[in-house]
Amino acid sequence: MPANHIGDFKRSEHTNNPLQQLTKHDLIMQYIEGLPIGTKISVRSIAKELEVSEGTAYKAFKDAEAVGLVSTKERVGTVRIDRKRKERIEQLTYREVAEIVEGSLYGGIDGLQKSLHKFVIGAMELDAMLNYIDQGSLLIVGNRANVYEHALEKGAGVLITGGFEPEQHTIELANDLALPIISTRHDSYTVASMINRAMYDRLIRRKIILLEDIVTFSKPADVMKQGQTVGDFHQLFAKTGAAKFPVLDERNRVIGMMTAKDAIGIDDSVNVDKVMSKHPITAAPNITVTSAVHTMSLEGIDMLPVVDRHRRLLTVVTKQEVFDALRFAGKQSESGDTFEDQIWTSFLHDTDINQEQVSVTFYGKITPQMSGALGMASEGLLTTLMSQAARTLIREFNKRDFLLEHFNTYFLKPISIESEIKVEAKPLELSRMVAKIEISIITDQGLSARGMLTAQIIDP
Repeated sequence: MPANHIGDFKRSEHTNNPLQQLTKHDLIMQYIEGLPIGTKISVRSIAKELEVSEGTAYKAFKDAEAVGLVSTKERVGTVRIDRKRKERIEQLTYREVAEIVEGSLYGGIDGLQKSLHKFVIGAMELDAMLNYIDQGSLLIVGNRANVYEHALEKGAGVLITGGFEPEQHTIELANDLALPIISTRHDSYTVASMINRAMYDRLIRRKIILLEDIVTFSKPADVMKQGQTVGDFHQLFAKTGAAKFPVLDERNRVIGMMTAKDAIGIDDSVNVDKVMSKHPITAAPNITVTSAVHTMSLEGIDMLPVVDRHRRLLTVVTKQEVFDALRFAGKQSESGDTFEDQIWTSFLHDTDINQEQVSVTFYGKITPQMSGALGMASEGLLTTLMSQAARTLIREFNKRDFLLEHFNTYFLKPISIESEIKVEAKPLELSRMVAKIEISIITDQGLSARGMLTAQIIDP
């Protein structure tokens, strides 16, 4: 897109123009959609050009990625792509289905990489079944040889359950049409459950943000080279305004960090190798943002070099960038049920606020699925209940993210199945930096378990 188009977007915010009615998010999405295919972009550059916050730009980037406008790849960065070529993350390929159900491929190997959009369980008469089968679907069916070829001819793959095998002429048709025909030893119900679990796992992973999702690999980082001097550091400091730089060897491996503190009182002619901080902490691109926050908070650093497995520098990530990513992740709607989500579905939530005490209470029942080895409530499950009650309290009243530091639990009485329980969390200390929460589990027999949780508040 020509540079003057950016100016058009900026002016639209201040003039009587139809674009004035658009939100900043809409403006960013519209701008991205107007870029030529193949254009490299970054959160930082868009935020600067369109005069929006990096958090707003990042949220628009993730939405643009979800709808297929951009794609982020290692060593390339974020690139404008053709929407038609972007596959939805929740779609599975025939190859992935075969791996999930531990299946054997009998024909149609050329179609293994094709995506499928629908599953059809073949538990009805043929004529009725054909109404639901179309191109890109997968028919899950047992020993019904008369159905296989009809499904292939309608453009669907076939998954045969119960360990049955297709006949040779069916295999030949699958090869001709490049549509996989797979057999698995599992029954239809088990196969459907396995695939459903895999789909949920994919949805859950969408909530997990990695460093590679928020950094721009195509943008070169400001660095120093082995052999440069403190004088070179001062020049780079004056040029960029940054006070910390990775130091690289001749193979671009990170061997140290040079900071303004390291340069205090040092002659400009001194080699940075002699004064830099050696063996710096680095991060891989595939670690989670939460892990990066924990490392940066624990070590008291505000910038992490992101390196490959040979410690070669890929890019750098700042504390502000990971905080912005965490804030964005916290605002996203939940997709897919984790085990913790499933545990909480039957519990009622009550918040009590008065002048003397603030508390969060959950009410529920111990179900058979929550039992342990001795038929009583699982200690691991009770720990999860206490932990989640404390998390809810911190998020409701501190409005910040946090990192768990310590959690001590005491189990006073066993809790039997079908018992009604109350999980109550009360703050002992709730400040900008630290949260200390006391959690109690109470039954009709009295106090049954108690926990003490300490968390570090993330305060960017």
